[in-house]
This record gives sequence, structure tokens and C-alpha cells, in this order.
Amino acid sequence: MKRIISLICCALLSVFAMGGCADNGEPFSPKTYTADSTQIKSISIDVRDRQIEVSPSEDHQIHIDYFENDKEYYDISVSDESVLTITAADSKEWSDYIGGKAAAEYRKLSVRIPDALLQSLTVSTTNEEIVLSELAVTDSVSLSSNGGNIRFAKLTVGREIALTAKNGDISGTVAGSYDNFAIRSAVKKGESNLPETKDGGEKRLNVSCNNGDISIAFQAS
Repeated sequence: MKRIISLICCALLSVFAMGGCADNGEPFSPKTYTADSTQIKSISIDVRDRQIEVSPSEDHQIHIDYFENDKEYYDISVSDESVLTITAADSKEWSDYIGGKAAAEYRKLSVRIPDALLQSLTVSTTNEEIVLSELAVTDSVSLSSNGGNIRFAKLTVGREIALTAKNGDISGTVAGSYDNFAIRSAVKKGESNLPETKDGGEKRLNVSCNNGDISIAFQAS
């Protein structure tokens, strides 16, 4: 009886291993979504296991480059309030999760945004990093990664920056002087070059990092 049970377990493990090697048998295809930036006030991205890169657009349009297949895809929509929302969606069966994630190249989301035309940008992901090129937003930026780094070049905002990372570092440059910002920061199991509390300034910088380092510079114009 024990031998029969062992053989059944081995057979099941073999099936699982084969399912992982098959990568669900669903090829990924490159896709691009383009939106008229004059019709968009804000962008909200909420995904899992996706690396997100945000860079300037060269033609005053918003472009989103991504990969999808019949099992893994994105819901992209524009609300009546002119908010462009991007969320990850899937139609997987339980067996599709055997064998791990898709290759990294297929889990990358690239967003190109015209400079200084958006009011706000909100980005949230897990297990991957968020990377921003030099960018200006008229109101606020919020970046959150649970399990990845947050890196940004010169970031300009009109009101507020909120940065949250768990098991990752936060690093970059904020446009404006140190005195321009009221600061609240918290770090666990890491180093930070920011004070926990600093009052004053017409803008706000809120940074939280659990198990990672904070390194933020200020660049006055």
C-alpha cells in the first residue's frame, strides 16, 4: 500500500513539473495602448509581479507598452473623471500557477507620459521595482512596491510625494530645495539620509521603507 501511495505521489510531482516546463502553453504578444494626454488628468497603476518603468513621451501622447496572452492581460480604462487606470487581470486555472511566473520580459510595463501635463501619478506593484526617468507632475506622485526597489531621476511635483517600499530600497532626486519640503520618514532594518520629522515647506515628502535603505537627494533649480 505504501508503495502504491509513493508511486502516485511521484506521478503527481511529474505532472506538476511538466506543467511548469510548459509555461502554460500560452505565447505572449506585445501590445501598445495610446491615449490623448489632453483627455487624461491622472494615471493609476495597480498590478502584481510587474516591473514598471515610467519615462517621458516624445509626442505629447500617453503610451503604454506591455505583453499579454489569453491567460494574463490588463484592464485599461479611462473614467469620467479623466483617470487612466491600469490593472493586471487573468483567467488562470489553479494548474496555470504551477511552474512559477512568466519570464521577466513579459512582466514589464512601460509607460511614457508627457512632461508636466498630469496632475497625479499613482503606481503600485509587488515583487518588482519601479523606475522613473526625469518627470514633472503638477500635483502628486505616489509609488509603492512590496518586494522591490523604487528608483527615480529628478522628480518634480506641485504638492506631495509619497514613497513606500517593503524589502527594497528607495533612491532618487527630488526637484527643489530641502527647505521646500515638510518630511515624514520611517525605516526599519536599513539606513536613511532623511530625518524622521521635518516641518516647514509648502510641499510634503512622505517616505516609508521596511527592510531597505532610503537615499534621497534634493536639487534646487
